[in-house]
Amino acid sequence: QVQLVEFGGGPVQAGGSLRLACAAFGLTYTKYCMGWFRQAPGYGREGIAGIDSDGEIKYLDRVKGRFTISRDNAKNTLYLQINSLKPEDTAMYYCAARSRVGGYCYPAVREYDYWGQGTQVTVSS
Repeated sequence: QVQLVEFGGGPVQAGGSLRLACAAFGLTYTKYCMGWFRQAPGYGREGIAGIDSDGEIKYLDRVKGRFTISRDNAKNTLYLQINSLKPEDTAMYYCAARSRVGGYCYPAVREYDYWGQGTQVTVSS
């Protein structure tokens, strides 16, 4: 049974940084695309970035520069570093996994099969 568990969210002031982590269980980690997503109150879920086991990354264009996705295949763990946080970054942040069947690991919500429970990030001004 695949399980994804996110850590590292919390309250933070604008301009600050956070590092989110996602531990994966029950899957052959290197055979999966991993992605970070977020959902703000009243909005749909949107992709932030996806990464394959070789480290090839695809970002949502408008978050490039402040968000950095990475993964540690030896620890089955995914990370998201967020810098220069803004109040509009307030959202529930989710990690997700999908089997890699070739091509890039775009952070497209509909393509991901397994989801964590989310970790809340709240940015105050």
